[in-house]
Amino acid sequence: MNSQRRKMLKAAAAVVPAAAISTEASAAQQKPTKKVHYKGGKKPERKPGEKPPLFNGAVSYGNLLFIAGKGAHFKGDIAAHTKHVLDEIEKELVNAGSSMDKVLKCNVYLNDLKDYQAMNEVFRGRFGEEPPVRTTIAAAGGIPGDSLVEIDVIAYI
Repeated sequence: MNSQRRKMLKAAAAVVPAAAISTEASAAQQKPTKKVHYKGGKKPERKPGEKPPLFNGAVSYGNLLFIAGKGAHFKGDIAAHTKHVLDEIEKELVNAGSSMDKVLKCNVYLNDLKDYQAMNEVFRGRFGEEPPVRTTIAAAGGIPGDSLVEIDVIAYI
């Protein structure tokens, strides 16, 4: 009986270190990494001497996806600008393997706070039944590129 018990304990001791090593190796393989999501799936080529871009449009880290602020740089009202910006965000999300209903956080920057209600009319329902948390502010000095609204999001993939 004792010899059988000793064999079982030795066998268990031999298995535990192997399992621990396997778990550590597995954890190392699953370490989150930064990935840039380019439109069309390919990194744009830079000409020699050309400066690197200021920022990327979509970057993920692990299963979190960060979409840079999108604006609407054409003549139009807040409804047209908001629709355009949300459409562009949706394209970026889909390109990276996500969707509007996977958005966790949304920041809305308005050129003028008087557009808050009209922006909300277009915004409502675009993120599904369970919308993300949101912050909305009026940007002092306006939005770059004369957009009436700029929106950035954080989603999961």
